[in-house]
Amino acid sequence: MAAIRHVLGLTLALTLALAPLVARAQGLIRDAEIEHALRQLAQPLAAEAGISPSALRVLLIADDRLNAFVADGQTILINSGLVLRLESAAQLQAVIAHEIAHIANGHITRRLTNMRSAQSAAALGLMMSLAVGAATGSGEASAGLAMGTASSAQRLFFAHTRAEEASADQAGLRYMARAGVDPQAMGEVLELFRGQEALSSSRQDPYVRTHPLTAERIRALKGYAAAYGGQAAGNETAEYWFARAKGKLGAFLQNPRYTLRRAERDQSAVGMMRRAVAHHRTPAPDKALAEMARLEAARPNDPYVHELKGQILLESRRVGPAVNAYARAAALAPNEPLILAGHGRALLALETAEGNRQALAVLERARGRDPYDPRMLRDLALAYARAGNNGMASVATAERYALGGRMDTAATHATRAAGLLPRGSPGWLRAQDVLSAAESAGRKR
Repeated sequence: MAAIRHVLGLTLALTLALAPLVARAQGLIRDAEIEHALRQLAQPLAAEAGISPSALRVLLIADDRLNAFVADGQTILINSGLVLRLESAAQLQAVIAHEIAHIANGHITRRLTNMRSAQSAAALGLMMSLAVGAATGSGEASAGLAMGTASSAQRLFFAHTRAEEASADQAGLRYMARAGVDPQAMGEVLELFRGQEALSSSRQDPYVRTHPLTAERIRALKGYAAAYGGQAAGNETAEYWFARAKGKLGAFLQNPRYTLRRAERDQSAVGMMRRAVAHHRTPAPDKALAEMARLEAARPNDPYVHELKGQILLESRRVGPAVNAYARAAALAPNEPLILAGHGRALLALETAEGNRQALAVLERARGRDPYDPRMLRDLALAYARAGNNGMASVATAERYALGGRMDTAATHATRAAGLLPRGSPGWLRAQDVLSAAESAGRKR
């Protein structure tokens, strides 16, 4: 989806360490609206932890199992299954606060240092790698975040000690209380996992294996939470953004008939959005667009509403109106790369000279803000090719294959680009980066 995306690849600098070693992949969900909602929930907690809110990323993995973990010093990853199980903004903020505490307390930094000392490049790359990019719900190949070179290395990195867990519990509760979030919600989250440690590892949710959970820990946590009681009040804004994130996630991942039954009488903006997505997936585009018209009337200046409308229109082959919807979204959120990428894609679909010219400019802006989006790079390569710039088209194609770990193919396109572009030009230098990465990956094989 332009809205919800499953992504393939790693940052180019780390692809060379991981490409020959990746054992399995999972989908990283990218959605401008959901990521905005997660930022709204995380920002007050990050601020209380002394972490710049703008430096913290909270992203979703398309995985039904319940789990959350820190990937590096600024990235928290949460499984979609956990978000769909949670019942309040405070519960999701409890998960985020706990993981922020692992970052603020230096647990991840120490591990990264130890891995560097051990020259565990594959495991280090795994933890620090983020795929950012796109495939849509319209049948594009879904893809993912490389999640393992070896399952033992993954478990070793993610598994916190009980001392770390107790420390993160206490710190996370402090952040919640100071930010006005009910600390009792952290205990509610842990109740989801109660009793799982007695199960075989194959039946446990990953959270239990990576975050040691005991009755003693739950008792201690509830005691800490009681000490902070009375410092929190309900937050309607947080609940609203939680409802949008969970509602949109469920609308795209769950059965459309289920969504329509649950949202049938919900006349809120979230209910309209859920019905629009469900009708779109049925597919019943006219019904979807009727819901979008009501939603747009209720929230005329919401960029994510216009983005979703653009996606539905584009995937229904109504290209002209889709361009207009994406243009409105981009005007309202000019720095959002996922919206810019969708706008560029719609402009390309016009298949006109002017549309191609505008698409190239928009997609270059998108790349400047998020250079690790494979679908955007595919579209950018097409825009360059239509402009007659085959050298830059080959650069974008090379980078796209490199992000997917297909280093031999990436090298072929980078070699072609280097032969077409002026030596020392920005595009030529980007081609050299891909060639260097491919050479390093070849040596590791």
